[in-house]
Amino acid sequence: MIYFFGFIFLLLAQRVFELMAAKRHEKSLKRLGASEVDRNGYRVIVGMHVTFFVSLVLEKVFLHRVLNREWFVFVIIFASAQLLRYWAIHSLGVYWNTKIIVAPGHTRIKKGPYKYFRHPNYVAVITEFAVVPLVFSCYATAVAFTILNALLLRRRIKIETNALASAER
Repeated sequence: MIYFFGFIFLLLAQRVFELMAAKRHEKSLKRLGASEVDRNGYRVIVGMHVTFFVSLVLEKVFLHRVLNREWFVFVIIFASAQLLRYWAIHSLGVYWNTKIIVAPGHTRIKKGPYKYFRHPNYVAVITEFAVVPLVFSCYATAVAFTILNALLLRRRIKIETNALASAER
């Protein structure tokens, strides 16, 4: 159980670090005249992320889930997703955010992993929602939140793409 809560603590610490960076980036971008798009959608995504952690803990504790026999495979996949996430964050620099914040005249970033595909950070998030629960055999959380995350990201990507296209004009 100590490994589980240690892992959860590391994930939560990572989220806090990312939210602090996002807040700094938001302030910088808003000084340049940037605006936030889809504030209510962001709240839903935050709620989903919080609920994911609650579901993961509840499933692990109350359904007595054990460390998956193949945990190391899932941890390697998770670590690879984290490398992709931080490569994406680094490549976007001040333009990376947890919210959809678009500066006027902004052009699409085409370096780092963005050279190869459009949404590497979302690939990392999708991977994380799928594999973190699998490390601890929390199959219900893995299935439910992979599906919910995919639905919310599909909507978000459409809104983000339109906002970026409008800013480039």
